[in-house]
Amino acid sequence: QVQVVESGGGLVQAGGSLRLSCLFSGSTDSINIIGWYRQAPGKQRELVADIGSGDSRKYGDSVKERFTISRDYTKNMVHLQMDRLKPEDTAVYYCNIPYWHNGYYFDAWGQGTQVTVSS
Repeated sequence: QVQVVESGGGLVQAGGSLRLSCLFSGSTDSINIIGWYRQAPGKQRELVADIGSGDSRKYGDSVKERFTISRDYTKNMVHLQMDRLKPEDTAVYYCNIPYWHNGYYFDAWGQGTQVTVSS
């Protein structure tokens, strides 16, 4: 099993920065890709960024050039550096790790961390 805990959310003014962290533990050898998603009130959950094998990265169109995802292999952590934040970035941010265990597919999610950007 894989457990996920997010941290680093908070309140920031537009134009500011925040750094989110995702700490994961458990059957980490089976992990290939780790993603950050967000969900704003009344909206569907959407992909913000993910990082895969060989540190390949993918970003949502609305955060390209402003957010950076990185992985610390020594600490089992993934970070999301968010710069030039906008009010529309306000959402609960979740770390997601899909993985296989004993032949079954699982989707691990953290509890989420709130990011609020004031105008």
